[in-house]
Amino acid sequence: MEKKQSKIGIFVCECGGNIGDVIDVKAVVDTVKGWEGVAVAKYHKYLCSKPAQEMILEAVKKNNLDRVVVASCTPRMHLATFQSVLERAGLNPYMLEFVNIREQSSWVHGPHASAEATRKAISLIRGGYERSRELEPLETVSEKGSREILIVGGGIAGITSALELGYLGFKVHLVERKPSIGGNMAKLTKVFPTLDCAQCILTPRMAEVGRNPNVNLLTYAEVKEVSGRPGNYDVKVFMKPRGVDVEKCRSCGVCAKVCPESVPDEFNEGLTQRKAAYIEFPQAVPSAYSIDFDACTKCRKCEQLCPAKAINIDDAGKIVDLHVGAIILATGYKLYDAKNLDIYGYGTYKDVITMMDLERFVSATGPTGGYVKRADGGDVKRVAIVLCAGSRDKN
Repeated sequence: MEKKQSKIGIFVCECGGNIGDVIDVKAVVDTVKGWEGVAVAKYHKYLCSKPAQEMILEAVKKNNLDRVVVASCTPRMHLATFQSVLERAGLNPYMLEFVNIREQSSWVHGPHASAEATRKAISLIRGGYERSRELEPLETVSEKGSREILIVGGGIAGITSALELGYLGFKVHLVERKPSIGGNMAKLTKVFPTLDCAQCILTPRMAEVGRNPNVNLLTYAEVKEVSGRPGNYDVKVFMKPRGVDVEKCRSCGVCAKVCPESVPDEFNEGLTQRKAAYIEFPQAVPSAYSIDFDACTKCRKCEQLCPAKAINIDDAGKIVDLHVGAIILATGYKLYDAKNLDIYGYGTYKDVITMMDLERFVSATGPTGGYVKRADGGDVKRVAIVLCAGSRDKN
């Protein structure tokens, strides 16, 4: 069956002078009039004004339009305005295509009249015109959504989000890929711009997360799958094998004392060693040890001597299914790989370090107890800092 010919109305706004002073609106309208299926094309100084809205309404009725293209400012401002006009004219509000020729053309090429801006506006409207030909009437539906929320990332942003939502009464699932929440801020000493103590800001909030009844803390975990739609998402979270029951662990440290395996400590940027049975840092939440199975030889000494019987060397991890209404991504940042900066001698000279290395040196809980030392243990006399290293790396 042959598809019915669309009857399209295209309406262009001058937005005072915001659009009209830069784009030749009359030339735009003269061009679009000739496109197939365009039954009416008009422009107005203020398309959002009541007289202009009435003009569109009358044009829809008089020309029996079945779809409308509006070229004006951002849809964030007036999408609902023109959808309402279509509804009043008896046309499905979703038969509207909104084209932004202010922010995407006139403001870019202005403030003076520009032939290039006019050509671009025509091109943008052409795209909206082509999209409008594929529009189909939609109906608003309402369904019950989950009031549970997933937050991915347990740094300061994720922690703050979890607390705010938890205190508002929402059930929050906070997923963090490391054994403890805290993120990169846990490694810092002071924070810009007030130079307040990072731990003084962060650790009380970490403790709050641990005791907030509305926050379900899922550490050493990763989101594996998300399906569904806004309001109703089904999420699969993989709880990586931790080897330690968080509820049973007393943080006594016996497992670390008897563990024979040592590896570089990621929390201290590899400047110190830690055991395969370890806790990330003293204020970790949850306050429980983990087994690094990449380093563990499964000698089972920790399992045998744990007074709380909290260790399971055969832990295989598990999948947790969640049903949430919204997802917040607070995954934070990853440090640039300083190995790419060999031009500065990183990786060649032991005393060429990163800013995060420096943060760990000046921390009271760092590898040197707060003192900046040379690799040979000597005192540092002079320091040179290269800022923004790697920021221009296009790769």
